[in-house]
Amino acid sequence: MTTFLLVVHSLIALALVTVILLQRSEGGGLGIGGGTGGGMMSVRGAANLLTRATTVLAVLFIGNSIILAVLAAGTSKPKAVDTSLAPAVAATAPATPGAAPAADPAGAPAAPGQAPVLPGSLPGVPLAR
Repeated sequence: MTTFLLVVHSLIALALVTVILLQRSEGGGLGIGGGTGGGMMSVRGAANLLTRATTVLAVLFIGNSIILAVLAAGTSKPKAVDTSLAPAVAATAPATPGAAPAADPAGAPAAPGQAPVLPGSLPGVPLAR
């Protein structure tokens, strides 16, 4: 339904732009006016027709915009954040109250007697030599 209304909205907008450009302004419209007499429709009749067409198309455009806004507001519901792919955060606190951590994440040296943790390696897993 929304796709159909968007297509109709686009067609109304295109028709509205066309009708506005065809209207006579100070310099004359696109192909309207300039001649007198024997046409099927007089210049004044064409101006009245274009004015009415502009009014009808503008009302349709505004109405369709309101309908699309109501439909868009009705379909927006809050979505839950999916945390299933988030990496598990390991506890960084030391196991014993007085012990120092294996290494600082900024690259500080490890405590005496412990191997340093290199970027990309897991703490507590020995490096292959």
